[in-house]
Amino acid sequence: MTNLDYSVLDSPEASARSFYPQPHWTKTPEGAVDYAIDVDDDIVLSSRFFPVGLANPTILFFYGNGETAAGYDSIAPLYNEIGVNFFIADYRGYGASGGSPGFSKMILDCHKVLESLLETMQVRQFTGPLYVMGRSMGRHSAFELAVNASEHLSGVIIESGRPTIGNFTRSLEADVARALEEAYVAKVHSIDIPALVIHGQWDEGAPLRDAVEMHNNLRTANKHLEIIPGAGHNDLMYVGTTQYFRGIRDFLVRYARYRAEPGPQTGGG
Repeated sequence: MTNLDYSVLDSPEASARSFYPQPHWTKTPEGAVDYAIDVDDDIVLSSRFFPVGLANPTILFFYGNGETAAGYDSIAPLYNEIGVNFFIADYRGYGASGGSPGFSKMILDCHKVLESLLETMQVRQFTGPLYVMGRSMGRHSAFELAVNASEHLSGVIIESGRPTIGNFTRSLEADVARALEEAYVAKVHSIDIPALVIHGQWDEGAPLRDAVEMHNNLRTANKHLEIIPGAGHNDLMYVGTTQYFRGIRDFLVRYARYRAEPGPQTGGG
């Protein structure tokens, strides 16, 4: 169920319709560290780490479509303020990364990003718990790691997301698209590590009802739902700043000592 074949979603038409890569990079902010992550022959992903403490929790963050890692230079310090180390990587074709985006590449690459971060944490002697967080399109990477690399994580956070593949299936035959979506939903619902779902009340891109249904159907008993009143798809942390960061902080603290049972090895799709 969890090792799905996503190659059918990698057509040039599907990628052009679904990805909005933005080339963007900035001078490294004070206190941050940049890393280059090898994911394929001659393909390197740009990434940026905003550490605050060796024993503090770390969030591995996957952003939404049209965003970049460097675009979070002003947002990462807000995570630091609640005591969180913040690591963010670009997708292929985004930020300063090489290559071109594709759905199956995105799913495979998130494992390489996790492996790189785990190595960095070990070398630099970070001892705090690790969480994965996905915003909007970043949910795909977060879902993947929450299911297929759960042994490394204390929890998963999904912001403005829902358990569907979305636009990527639009060019497929109806029965193929339906079967792939059903398998994908089953994969998401199989998440068995602590989960926090954060969603805007008036999300125009991913209806709130979809997020609530997803939350209700997650296998884990350790699940939490934060609905930000008056917020849409892209403005949760601005409309409900206090609730947003309090919810994340409380979740991280609650499950700091959680460790999943050994599961599938990283690298699965």
